[in-house]
Amino acid sequence: MRIYKFGGASVKDAEGVRNLARVLQATGTDKTFLVVSAMGKMTNAMEAVVDAYFDEKDAVTAALESVEAFHLEILRELFPSESHPVYLKLKALFNEVRGFLAWNKSPKYAFVYDQVVGYGELLSTLIISEYLNQEGIANSLLDIRRYIKTDANYRDVSVDWKKTQEAISGLAGSRELYVTQGFLGSDENNFTTTLGREGSDYTAAIIAYCLNAESVTIWKDVPGVLNADPRYFKETRLLNRISYREAIELAFYGATVIHPKTLQPLQRKEIPLHVKSFIKPSDPGTQVGKGMAIEPRTPCFILKKDQVLMKLSSLDFSFIVEDNISEIFKLLHDYKMKVDLIQNSAISFSVCFDNRFGRLPELLQHLKGKYRVKHQEGVSLYTIRHFDTRAIESILNGGDVLLEQRGKETVQYVIKS
Repeated sequence: MRIYKFGGASVKDAEGVRNLARVLQATGTDKTFLVVSAMGKMTNAMEAVVDAYFDEKDAVTAALESVEAFHLEILRELFPSESHPVYLKLKALFNEVRGFLAWNKSPKYAFVYDQVVGYGELLSTLIISEYLNQEGIANSLLDIRRYIKTDANYRDVSVDWKKTQEAISGLAGSRELYVTQGFLGSDENNFTTTLGREGSDYTAAIIAYCLNAESVTIWKDVPGVLNADPRYFKETRLLNRISYREAIELAFYGATVIHPKTLQPLQRKEIPLHVKSFIKPSDPGTQVGKGMAIEPRTPCFILKKDQVLMKLSSLDFSFIVEDNISEIFKLLHDYKMKVDLIQNSAISFSVCFDNRFGRLPELLQHLKGKYRVKHQEGVSLYTIRHFDTRAIESILNGGDVLLEQRGKETVQYVIKS
C-alpha cells in the first residue's frame, strides 16, 4: 500500500481540492491511503476558537462562525447544489464542536485544545472524500482516531504502538482508496488527542509502519527537500536524494519539510519516503532511503526564529556537574521546552530552546531559586549542515553572535535578531 500525505497548503481552497483529485487521477488510486491535514490556516483558526473559549467567551461564536464560513465557501465552489448531503454532514461537525464547548467542564487548556482543534482535519477530510466520490474516485472515509491510540498527554502524546498496530493491521490487503485525517489519535477513553503541530507527516509514517507500506509520499508546495527554506534564503537547491540519517539530522535541527518524528518508523522498516510537488506531480522530487549519500553535496541551512537563549550558573560559583544538568533537563522537560542546542563549561550551562507552550515565566521562576539566570528572548538559531567558509560568511554577515557551536559536519550560531 502507498501512503500519500497532503498538507494544509495543498488543500487551502477549492482549486487545491480539485488539484488533489488530479494528482490521484495521474498517479492512480489502487491500494492508496490518503492522509490529509486541515485546510490552509484552519489549525490556527481553530486555535483562536480555543483561546477565545478561555480568554473571551463572547468571542467564541464569531471565531467559530469564521471557520464555518471558510469551509462553506469551499463547499459552494465544489458542490453547487446545497441539497448535497455534504452540507448537512458539515453542519453536524460544527454542532459537535458547539456541543463540546457548551458541556465541557475541564479547565485544562491542553485537553480542550485537542478536542476542538482536531475538527480542522475532520472537516477537510469530509469535504475531500465527498468531492472525490462526486468525481468518480471511489473512496472510504476513515476516522483515524479509531486506529491511532495514544496516551493522554494532550498536545504532546506518545503513540501506543501495540494497540495502534492491532487496529490498523485490519486494513491490510485492501485495494481501495482510504481517506483519513492527519494529526489525530485518541486515548483509552476515546478522547481526541493530537500528535503535535505538523503531525500529519507522522500520521502517514505510523500508518506506513503498521501496514508495511511500499512507500510514503509527502506532497508539498516545493519541489522536494531543499537545502534551505525559500522563505528565508534566496538561493536554494533541490536535494535529489538523502539518507534517513541525514533527513533525521535535518529534522532534528528544525528543517520544516519533514516532521521530526516521521522518519524513525520509516527507517525501522526501510520504507522509502518521497517528497514531491503537488504542483508538478510528475517531477521526481526527493527520495529518502537507506544509505543514500546526500546528492548534490551542498551546505544545508536551517533557521529557527523566536528562540530563547538561557545561561545558568551556580549562585556560589561552584561547578555545574551531572546532578545540576540532570535537574535542568528535567525542568526543561516538565515545562515542555524544545531544546535545540546546549553548551556547558565548568561553572555555566547554556541552552537554546523553543518556548512552545509559553511557559517560560514559570520555568524562570523555578530556576532562579537555585541558579543565577540570564536569558534573552527572540534570538535566531542558524544551523548549517556540511558547512564551508562561504556558507558561514553568508549567515554571519556582521550579525551579533551570542553563542557558537561547531562539530565535524554541523555548525550552529545563536544570533541576536
